[in-house]
Amino acid sequence: MHPSSRSFNRTTLKRSLLASYTFLLLSIFTGSFAQQRTVTISVVDNTKQAVPFATTKALLASDTLMVVQKVTDSTGVARFQLQQGAQYILRATSVNFLEAEKKIVVTGDNRFSISLSPAASTLGGVVVTASRPLMRQEDDKTIVDPEALAVSSTNAYEILEKTPGLFVDQDGNVYLSSTTPARIYINGREQRMSAQDLATMLKSLPPNSIQNIEILRTPSARYDASGGGGIVNVVLKKGVRIGLTGSVNAGFNQGRYGNQFAGLNLNNSSGKLSSYINLQYTRRKSYDNIITNRLFAADSLLSQNANTVYPGSSFYIGGGLGYEINKKWEISYDGRLSLNRFDNATINSSQINKISNGQLITSNLANVNNTGTNSTISQAISTKYKIDSLGSEWTNDFSYTGTPGSSHQDFGTFFNQPAREPFLGAGDINTRFNFFSAASNVLWKLPKKLTLEAGVKSTVASFRNTTDFFRQINGNMLPDAVRTAAYRYNENINAAFLQGSKTIAGITLKVGTRLENTNMQGNQMVPKDTSFNIHRTDLFPYVYISRNLMTIMSYELRAYLVYRRTISRPGYELLNPFPRFIDQYMFETGNPSLRPQFTQNYEANISVNERPIFALGVNETKDIFTNVIYQADTSRSLAYRTYDNLGTNKETYFRLIGAIPPGKRYFIVVGGQYNHNFYNGRYENSPLQFKRGSWSIFSYQTLRITPNTQFVLNGFARFNGQLQFYELSSFGALNLSINQQFLKKKLMVSLSATDVFFTNNNNFSLQQGTVNATGYRESDTRRFGLNIRYNFGLRKKEENNFLNIESPEKAQ
Repeated sequence: MHPSSRSFNRTTLKRSLLASYTFLLLSIFTGSFAQQRTVTISVVDNTKQAVPFATTKALLASDTLMVVQKVTDSTGVARFQLQQGAQYILRATSVNFLEAEKKIVVTGDNRFSISLSPAASTLGGVVVTASRPLMRQEDDKTIVDPEALAVSSTNAYEILEKTPGLFVDQDGNVYLSSTTPARIYINGREQRMSAQDLATMLKSLPPNSIQNIEILRTPSARYDASGGGGIVNVVLKKGVRIGLTGSVNAGFNQGRYGNQFAGLNLNNSSGKLSSYINLQYTRRKSYDNIITNRLFAADSLLSQNANTVYPGSSFYIGGGLGYEINKKWEISYDGRLSLNRFDNATINSSQINKISNGQLITSNLANVNNTGTNSTISQAISTKYKIDSLGSEWTNDFSYTGTPGSSHQDFGTFFNQPAREPFLGAGDINTRFNFFSAASNVLWKLPKKLTLEAGVKSTVASFRNTTDFFRQINGNMLPDAVRTAAYRYNENINAAFLQGSKTIAGITLKVGTRLENTNMQGNQMVPKDTSFNIHRTDLFPYVYISRNLMTIMSYELRAYLVYRRTISRPGYELLNPFPRFIDQYMFETGNPSLRPQFTQNYEANISVNERPIFALGVNETKDIFTNVIYQADTSRSLAYRTYDNLGTNKETYFRLIGAIPPGKRYFIVVGGQYNHNFYNGRYENSPLQFKRGSWSIFSYQTLRITPNTQFVLNGFARFNGQLQFYELSSFGALNLSINQQFLKKKLMVSLSATDVFFTNNNNFSLQQGTVNATGYRESDTRRFGLNIRYNFGLRKKEENNFLNIESPEKAQ
């Protein structure tokens, strides 16, 4: 049989099995629980505007102990699975509104609306109670309320580190289900920055300026296709409905070095105009220590010990305006500026020894000092047109992000054995990144539970880099041709998507596709031209199926099936072949022949009352590219770091989250995730097969000692971890805090301890091809701190719970 025929038969068989499996699932879903009907509840205010995140309850009239609770989504809508022909009592509450009640009968067209009236209040000390869960599932995304995490955090970066189910590595990458890093969005806009720049910006963002965190492990066609590791969207607070509110905060934490911060947040809403502003100043200092041992010959071992200290300071200002032109049109502005100053110093000692007798062959000490500033400027204007009262809308978004930076570097290598003249030099590095984005989306809410979405988006990115280095020779500073470089990079991505969803017999089906046209151009101007051009167009389908399975003791059990295809494009720094000097034994270079990688993600998950509890998924990646280390041809002690396409990877994972016990004084969320990776390809022109399984567990616990005193414990542990081809030892962190409220709960004082046992460090090994290296890495992670926050104006009181369990810090 011809090979193509065998491939066709296997492909046909896989498609047939997938179609049969999908039909079987749909049959089971359709045939189960036929006596239940989907009931849609819209919660609005007295001006008919949607009330998002309102708590709604459906009580069976014949037995009011049978209660189903939901939280409305961002459009003010909640959906219940209720008994056909039964009578129910609907209740709705929200921050700054009075509770409302309505009696209904579940019949044919089950669409109901509840109108909430504003709560009469003054700015003095009104306390309004509403229930918001710690984590909840809204369609294809998980929403985290960060309020409980903010009280013991100094910035937004620490909140991400403490969020259950997120993993942040030592380089600032955020991981969800996959070993591929997630994309970071702020207010729904992608932040096109490196992991290091993103970490710096998030460390300057005030912790209590975050409204919620949206986790999209498998984003829909509405989002950019370059999200193989998922998306983490940080949504900032943009004002409240009544009057002026705000907070002032200050604090510090101390490890080997200390961090200090102070900030102010103001939110105001008066009539049609709303505004907000966030200010924060931070001084920080930390360290990073990396020890490596690389066997580069049968009897030769290179040992290096690099210690870097990171002192710096940052200033952040963010703000925005929202104006309701009329009942149809809204316009808003969002702007942020962060300025970061740094003065990093690295000391790296290196030596080569004979393994057989311990003889010292070479020994040197390298010093590198980097000083400079970088800033991030973000400006965005968005408009919304409300087409009808069902939630149909037309939105437009225009944004710009600029990240200019400049730094000066002094370096020197001092040779002890054999002794010779030191290698000294200096250089200046200037970078400029500009990112423009324009998007227009339309959402139609049509009769018979049909929703259509369509949109277009265009992004333009440009990167400029100029690096001028000099080397000291005979007391004179002369140009260093090895390190001096200049390049330009331009990127344009044009996209369009179409997506539709409909609920049929209790099954919600969402199907969409996204078309993206990619244009990339790079020009290396110094020292030589290494230009490249990439033009391609790709299609990215998306399928989402959801069905209520059953209701157990008022808890709704719901199942989800999701599929999406994504892409990871190599940036110019990965494609640029110009060598960049790291130390005497290592340099890095790009790979101009690097191809994009494509990932197909399949996930099935289950939630209880919109709280995710279980997920099982598979990521299949083709042409996977990753960071690799090869031994140089010119010297056996010299290695270089680059990126290469290595073949395919199949990653299987499952995740389990639960909350026990259902008490008011004590509350616990615990979860675990297992990832298994299987790489199949080639490394250094030799066959590569690499398997690795790792476990991650995490927990969040609270104990209400008194009505105003709360003890919080959270942490994670990872066993047999993996970072690309690096195998990591087991590591983790345990964090503690005790929170005390004063002055009618307006003043919050928090004592915290992070990484109490100093276990957030790891040993690593890399054994692929001719590279055989081991090492150890640690950072300034064990810290003890004090945070103080005072809330003023109209203060809202929120409950953080999980699986409808009341969190003890808010219970009365």
